[in-house]
Amino acid sequence: MNPVPTASAGLRRELADRLRSTGAVKSDQWYEAFAAVPREAFVRAFAVGTQHGPVHLTPEDPRRLSTVYSDDSLLTRFDAAGVPTSSSTLPTLMALMLEALDVADGNRVLEVATGTGCNAALLSHRVGDGNVTTIEVDPELARAAERRLARAGYRPTVLAGDGRAGHPDGGPYDRLIATCGFTGIPPAWLEQMTPGGIIVCPVGGGVVRLVVQKDGTAAGAFLPDAAFFMPVRGIGENGTTPVPPPLPDNCSSRPCYVEPADLLDDGIHFLLNLAVPRAMTRFIHDAAGEVAAVNMWQPDGAWAELRHGIARQAGPRRILDAVETAIIAYEAAGRPRRERYRLRVDAGRQWVSVADSDGPTWELGRPHGRPLGRGLPAERPAAAAVTGGR
Repeated sequence: MNPVPTASAGLRRELADRLRSTGAVKSDQWYEAFAAVPREAFVRAFAVGTQHGPVHLTPEDPRRLSTVYSDDSLLTRFDAAGVPTSSSTLPTLMALMLEALDVADGNRVLEVATGTGCNAALLSHRVGDGNVTTIEVDPELARAAERRLARAGYRPTVLAGDGRAGHPDGGPYDRLIATCGFTGIPPAWLEQMTPGGIIVCPVGGGVVRLVVQKDGTAAGAFLPDAAFFMPVRGIGENGTTPVPPPLPDNCSSRPCYVEPADLLDDGIHFLLNLAVPRAMTRFIHDAAGEVAAVNMWQPDGAWAELRHGIARQAGPRRILDAVETAIIAYEAAGRPRRERYRLRVDAGRQWVSVADSDGPTWELGRPHGRPLGRGLPAERPAAAAVTGGR
């Protein structure tokens, strides 16, 4: 292995110490990986997001090295509109996901979404280059990551392709980790895993940890921490964030018990990412900076606006009906935290449910978000109950 840069050795050790002190890093093996892998070798020019927009740092900026070893996501690529399309994940989240992967010596690991290559370097340090395969949909990013990895002394297998298909030629895998956002688990992954293998993947606004069974099914719970990743892209997709469609002419209107600000609640936001997948959301603020309305839309033309207790909807389904139903279920289940949600994958179908609850089960991939199985309360609760009295 080639020697890694030494200028940041102290900063790397300080970062590893911080990650261990917060509990993000628990094992000595991952502590040593974070202390050894030079993050600056994988990010040159980058930006850090602030409330006033991204702050860009060049390689010559004196703040660069200290920022690299802060606990921040580093934005490394933007589209023509200035929207980030690639980044280096904040170290705390990287550590939490790697610990959840529960790797052992000799495990074969598939990583989906190479990005800068930093996470692949950590995996290579832990289990060895020959046991790591990483896939990046953007050929240019894949080539750049492979060069960075080689310069830092790591030589995993780096492929350009659609990670949703996995890489069957390199399997079977004992572990699979994804570092981009999904609305469900690609079925091809399960076919390439060993029995007892573990998948760690961002789904919605969280990260799920699944254990694959001998019969090809998988099940597991979400980690307790929030996680917001750039969405997975397919071949030829540029990752540009969709813009809201124009106001439809054929809207229906009805009173709604949900208030726009309710959708800012982290627990509600997490559930809605599962119950109403692929929905885009835009909040509209009044002159005082308060949330006055929210627009939601889906790629197939479903559209909704919630303003002053009135739901306006159009398109092939009623988005706010699904939102309201999900929030009622959320309140009835006692406002569950992420770790109470479980995901099961069986015969190509995927369900999310709340553990120890008689509430509904949502099937991922259903764009209308209608719950399955166990029913909701027959009567709609009063407004204060739906919004939690906020």
